[in-house]
Amino acid sequence: MSKNLEISMLFDFYKELLTEKQADVIDLYYNQDLSLGEISEHLNITRQGVRDSIKRGEKLLFELEERLGLVERFLLIQDKIQLVNSTIQEIELINNKRLFSSELKDRINTIKNILNDIIEKV
Repeated sequence: MSKNLEISMLFDFYKELLTEKQADVIDLYYNQDLSLGEISEHLNITRQGVRDSIKRGEKLLFELEERLGLVERFLLIQDKIQLVNSTIQEIELINNKRLFSSELKDRINTIKNILNDIIEKV
């Protein structure tokens, strides 16, 4: 995963735990793609101040992830959901080609609905 994407994901999970200044600077730099100079002008602070705030914010985001692991868990859940989804599709294909069981089709649909509920909440 690229650093920009990683920081953006960490930011989505932990932004409330950053200072307001760190959150603003990281959002402008990583999500809005502004340069240090543009952020400096926008927030009326020095480029060095912007850089320092970004570095402190990044450090805190990585420390929070190391302690709490929310992004790692989220990505693991996403992988497991994909695996369950592909397995459902395989079972559905087998049922449609060979078994033609309406009972199995109903159960497949139940699993799909449960999975969709999980996906909406994750």
